[in-house]
Amino acid sequence: MDYIIRAAADNEHIRAFAATTRDLTEAARAAHNSSPVVTAALGRLLTAGAMMGLTMKGDKDVLTLQIKGNGAMQGLTVTADSKGNVKGYPVEPMVLLPPRESDHKLDVSGAIGHGMLRVIKDLGLKEPYIGEVDLVTGEIAEDLTYYFAQSEQIPSTVGLGVLMNKDNTVRAAGGFIVQLMPDVDDSTIDKLEENLKKISSVTELLDQGKTPEDILGMLLDGLGMTILDKADTAFRCDCSPERIQRALIATGRKELQAMIDEGREIEMECSFCRKKYIVSVDELKRLLLSAV
Repeated sequence: MDYIIRAAADNEHIRAFAATTRDLTEAARAAHNSSPVVTAALGRLLTAGAMMGLTMKGDKDVLTLQIKGNGAMQGLTVTADSKGNVKGYPVEPMVLLPPRESDHKLDVSGAIGHGMLRVIKDLGLKEPYIGEVDLVTGEIAEDLTYYFAQSEQIPSTVGLGVLMNKDNTVRAAGGFIVQLMPDVDDSTIDKLEENLKKISSVTELLDQGKTPEDILGMLLDGLGMTILDKADTAFRCDCSPERIQRALIATGRKELQAMIDEGREIEMECSFCRKKYIVSVDELKRLLLSAV
C-alpha cells in the first residue's frame, strides 16, 4: 500500500514529506504501457505531485504539474488533490533511450530535454496560482528544488526515484521533500546538510526495505522529528461519461455538428487513464442542444 508521511522538526522550522509509491507508479505504467525511461519520469512527477497535493487545504483544491521539453518524451502532466489521489500522463509514452554512460541509469533528463516546469494551484479563488521555471536538469527532483526556491521562496531539498524490474514493471518508487521555514538557525541547516550527505539514492533506500518513516528519520536525525500524519496515496482517475460529455459540449456547436454529420459513433479516450468512452450519434444530437 502506497502512503505518505508528513513530519515536522526543529520546532516546526522544518517540514518534510516522504512517500512510497510503487503501486501507483505501476498503475500508471500499465495504463499508458510506458517504456522504462518514461515510467521513471512519470513516477517521479506523480510522487512529487502526491506529496505537494497534501499541502493544500480544500477538498476541491487541485494541483497540476506540467513539464514541457524538447526531448523525445515532449512532456508530462500530473494532477493531484489534497487527499492523496494523483493521476498523470506522458505526451509520448514509448520513448526508448540507452542508459546514461556516466552511471548506466535511465536517461530521464535526455528523454525530457530542455524546457519548462509549470505548477498550477487551483484553490477555488478567482484565478489559480501559476509558477513557472526553466528546467535546470530535466531530472525532475532538481527542477522542483529550483521551483520551490524561485517561485515560492522556500529553501527545499527534493529526492525522487523509480527503480524498474527487468520485465519493465516497477520494483520501487518514492521520494521526499524537506523544506526550511523562516527563521531557521544556521546550525539546523548545517545538521540537515550533514544528514543529506549520508543519504544514498531514494531507490536504493527503498530497495533496501527502508520505509518513508525510516527515510525521514535519516534526513531529520538529531533535529527532533515529529511525525504528524500518514496518508494513503493512489493513482486514481475521476473521469466519467459526464466529464466526457462536458468536454464534447465545450468543443462548440460547429464541431459537434460535424461529428453528427459523419453519422457514426465516436470514441473518446481519457488522457490520464486511457479509459475509452463510446458516444452515439443520438447522444451527440442531445449534446448539441446544450452547446453554445
